[in-house]
Amino acid sequence: MFKLLLIEDDESLFYEIKERLTGWSYDVYGIQDFSQVIQEFTAIKPDCVIIDIQLPKFDGFHWCRMIRSRSNVPILFLSSRDHPADMVMSMQLGADDFIQKPFHFDVLIAKIQAIFRRVYHYNSEPIVLKTWCGATVDSEQNLVSNETGSIELTKNEMFILKRLIEQKNKIVSREELIRSLWNDERFVSDNTLTVNLNRLRKKLDTLDLGQFIETKVGQGYMAKEEDSLYD
Repeated sequence: MFKLLLIEDDESLFYEIKERLTGWSYDVYGIQDFSQVIQEFTAIKPDCVIIDIQLPKFDGFHWCRMIRSRSNVPILFLSSRDHPADMVMSMQLGADDFIQKPFHFDVLIAKIQAIFRRVYHYNSEPIVLKTWCGATVDSEQNLVSNETGSIELTKNEMFILKRLIEQKNKIVSREELIRSLWNDERFVSDNTLTVNLNRLRKKLDTLDLGQFIETKVGQGYMAKEEDSLYD
């Protein structure tokens, strides 16, 4: 049974969501003390975190940043705030998705199931270290390393990089990435993929690899092999 940590201070909404998710065989936990979110997160060890933005003490962005600094657990924002900057901020902080309130419960379930399929079912595949442009790509540890150093990616970023490397020197369309990453593109904003790609490229820049993720305007993205740049 997957464990979900629902960080929501609206008690009526919390218990409504908990009841519905429990019906889907999820084990749902809440926060007892909103000044001790990290301590409770550490004790529960959830498989996924669902978090509101507006919370007592500190907002959801603060707790997302704190959780992401110590864990790659999937994070899903659930908020009544509808400004595009809130979604962008959540993605930049490492969240996996964003749902605006009010929402249809089927959408929430679809997104949770997509996250679990992506994050946990892929872990059952044999782990193979890949090499790309002189770097080692370790999808089990979510690490990319070369002689310059090493970086840690979120699960979304690693998934995207793996898909691009698997078709290196070929254009992978945005639609293909969205379908393979979220399984059902009807529930995904196009901006979410852009934020994840930009964040991935920025991290790769620290290893001098960002230039090898090429944007093909109107077509998609390509992971180029280093030697092909000089052909």
